[in-house]
Amino acid sequence: MRILTAPNQAELIVKRSRFIAELQTVATQEDAREALRARKEFWSAQGITHLVHAFVIGPQANVVGCSDDGEPPGTAGRPTLEVLKGSQITNVLLTTARFFGGIKLGTGGLVKAYGDIAKAVLASAQTTELVPMTAFSIVCNYSDLARIKQILQQAEAVIEKEEFADTITLAGTMREEIFPATAELCRNATKGASELQAGKPNRETLEAIAEGERNAHDSSVPGYKDMKSLHKALDS
Repeated sequence: MRILTAPNQAELIVKRSRFIAELQTVATQEDAREALRARKEFWSAQGITHLVHAFVIGPQANVVGCSDDGEPPGTAGRPTLEVLKGSQITNVLLTTARFFGGIKLGTGGLVKAYGDIAKAVLASAQTTELVPMTAFSIVCNYSDLARIKQILQQAEAVIEKEEFADTITLAGTMREEIFPATAELCRNATKGASELQAGKPNRETLEAIAEGERNAHDSSVPGYKDMKSLHKALDS
């Protein structure tokens, strides 16, 4: 599967009717609803009363939806969705605005036009391969911080959050495929004291690590009770 790296737009004129298709990234059905609402507001100001749409979401592209939005049933939303599903692009919303040119296209003409504009906007879209990611968190002692960060860096993990208290909590994202190996490295490096978890750390882990830090004060880290001195020592 692939995902968009940038929004895209394409235009098609069929018997004086003007079709304008737009692609944008969405991660959830709620994202799709919000994005659709925003585009409807935009196109309503341009005089468009119907905005056909289709979306595909998920690593397996198994969350889908579409709407004819006032066009004859089966002539707009479904053809758009079928083209979108065949593109192997996921996490995407495709909307098409139509300016009526005064000539009726008929059922077959509408199906072809909506399918063709969907193909056009997808053909020129910029995409990249979808790499499954997983959220992670790990709670560690101050004495293990440098080693844990080194392991995460080697795994090309993105650390999005760091919290300093009695222990340190790191959280972020990494490639799903390397999570098990990275978890094992973290476990071995800390002799089982820290466990890389998928998602947020649970309360039991936080309490256990905090208790271990209190009971095994590391005298090699100067000023443990003084957090400013500790941070300075870690940065040196």
